[in-house]
Amino acid sequence: MTGPGQQQHRKSTAAGHRPVRLLAGLVLCCLLWLPAMADSVRIGYVDMKRLFDTMPHLVAAREELDREFRPRNEALLSDEAELERMQRELSDSPALDEQQRVQREREINNMRRSIERRREDLVEEIRFRTNAKTEALRETIDVAVREIAREEGYDLVLSNPVAYASDTVDITKQVLEWLEDDFGSGDNQRDP
Repeated sequence: MTGPGQQQHRKSTAAGHRPVRLLAGLVLCCLLWLPAMADSVRIGYVDMKRLFDTMPHLVAAREELDREFRPRNEALLSDEAELERMQRELSDSPALDEQQRVQREREINNMRRSIERRREDLVEEIRFRTNAKTEALRETIDVAVREIAREEGYDLVLSNPVAYASDTVDITKQVLEWLEDDFGSGDNQRDP
């Protein structure tokens, strides 16, 4: 004879197994469905480092920055050479009296601080400008990746870092060709 407590326990146990059975059924359906879906999903990969090393937009931007900042860099190199000359002259001149030596050391220290300050300013400005140009070019890269993905039917495109990507999913070459066409056509109205 079963009591009301035992019947209640059986009902609650059976009801407790329903969500587990439902979940197991869903998992089984997903496992059966995934291989079919994997055949239809197309995945691509873009090597961003390779793009940034070779894309014509960025190569042109680097050349522009080099032309712009080269005179300041050359002036710093000239001042550094002058500083070295002054230091050699000071060490090779034992006949200087104490006041002259102190004066020259002061000039050398002032020049060294000026060079260091100008060098830091130059490096910071170059870094800022390079980052600004790179960010502007990211939009162009995003457009290129979306266009290639649409044209070639990719469902998902990944970029660095990935653990591994075979050559069969690497679409970097196609994206680079799109960017070269874009650069060559003059449609790149944005000033990177």
